Amino acid sequence: MRIAVAADERVGIAEAVVEELRKRGHEPITHGALSESERDDWAWASEAAARDVADGNADQGIVCCWTGTGASIAANKVAGIRAALCLDAQTAEGARRWNDANVLALSLRLTSGAALEEILDAWFAAAPSAERDDVENVEHVSELDRAAT
Repeated sequence: MRIAVAADERVGIAEAVVEELRKRGHEPITHGALSESERDDWAWASEAAARDVADGNADQGIVCCWTGTGASIAANKVAGIRAALCLDAQTAEGARRWNDANVLALSLRLTSGAALEEILDAWFAAAPSAERDDVENVEHVSELDRAAT
């Protein structure tokens, strides 16, 4: 898979995310501080990764900032993006299953290398739910996106 990855600084697990994706056979598309030619502020970097996903240039995205909150907020401003801030594997699995999240937001401060591996394991292993309530909720979020544009 092509995965758009953004970070606003090269601290914590920022570079480890890219390395771990490559190790798993994915193709990272880097933004922000992970790119030599882009603005590294969290809002711009996260938007760039989210736009890759929304435009079909990437299958999924991972956005990172110190807390993960700003990165998730910026990514979620792009229509079609369902970014989820995940601090553990259970949340990542649930975000993929129940919310059909297509962008994973991570905290550079709180995510350890071990937690990163567990989160990515859960994220990539989970599939969106086919349960009627879950599908309807995701569709409603898509309707909110369309109404906002």
